[in-house]
Amino acid sequence: MRPNNKLALAEGKEEVNGLQKAAMLMVALNVEAASSVLKHLDPADVEIITAEISKVKNVSSKTVDSVIFDFYNMVTAREYVLEGGLDYAQAVLEKTYGPSKASEIIDKIKRLTTLKGFDVLKKAEPAQLVNFLNKEHPQTMALILSQLAPDQTANALKELSEELRVDVAFRIATLGKIAPQTLKQIEHVVDEIAGASMSQSVGKLGGAKCLAAILNRANVGMAKDILTKLEDMDAETSYEVKRLMFIFDEIVNITDKDIQKILREVDRKDLALSLKTAEDKLRDKIFKNMSERAADLLKEELQYMGMVKLKEVEGAQARIIDVIKALEEQGEISLNLRGGPEEVYV
Repeated sequence: MRPNNKLALAEGKEEVNGLQKAAMLMVALNVEAASSVLKHLDPADVEIITAEISKVKNVSSKTVDSVIFDFYNMVTAREYVLEGGLDYAQAVLEKTYGPSKASEIIDKIKRLTTLKGFDVLKKAEPAQLVNFLNKEHPQTMALILSQLAPDQTANALKELSEELRVDVAFRIATLGKIAPQTLKQIEHVVDEIAGASMSQSVGKLGGAKCLAAILNRANVGMAKDILTKLEDMDAETSYEVKRLMFIFDEIVNITDKDIQKILREVDRKDLALSLKTAEDKLRDKIFKNMSERAADLLKEELQYMGMVKLKEVEGAQARIIDVIKALEEQGEISLNLRGGPEEVYV
């Protein structure tokens, strides 16, 4: 679930996202009906929607009516799909709403049905996931893995043989070039999972950014091995992935001014955990960009931390990397650490 697409409502002029629509719909229903709907959702989705419900205030009747009308259209369209397929649904909707509105509703239906299959896989353990995917073509494996969370995909890559791991990683990085005929095979796989067909938009998924996010979550040894072999296969793609990646140890190369901005956004507990396995050079870089008192407190916390699980440390480092990348995307800091292929410093 967790829809985030922003859409202007047909009648009301207010712009709301999918999550806000879901919350408004729950408020519009009576308590018993809303409760019945929530019972069919994952606990995580229930938590997100109920939090959003608490924010629903002073919504105009036009907006609520438009949300209910939008929901009605979706339910009706799905009934048409079940009755006679997408082509039948498209024809009926075009007669009712015209070509433009009909296409909009059908596109939503395609996205929703496509996500079902991936939702099933998102709950699978790495070994189960690989056991399912092993019978598929590497290109199909790459597309499906590119739709999962980077952590889950990184763990799944560990389960693959070394040769297949590199092949799949390369295909993830170059998914933008997916051949149309491969889509037929992908449709078959997802049909097995969710009984739904995928739209042609899947050809644009994945890419270097997707693989970079996955390798940022993989262990250092595996990430380095994949990047080394990827360079032999396609130097340009390898460089693009490296450019988009950000390894935790590279914090040492960020300017002091930007380090200070990062520290203001990072959770203190994550910072301490992340430095548990860090080299002295990186620790010193962090300490010198903090106040003397804050640095002393952090040093003391590290000294008395004791043994912690490596996955907790890696998780904290990943969350800090997420903060850093977000700040870079907002233009708050610069991570231009490498330059182009001819400008790499060693």
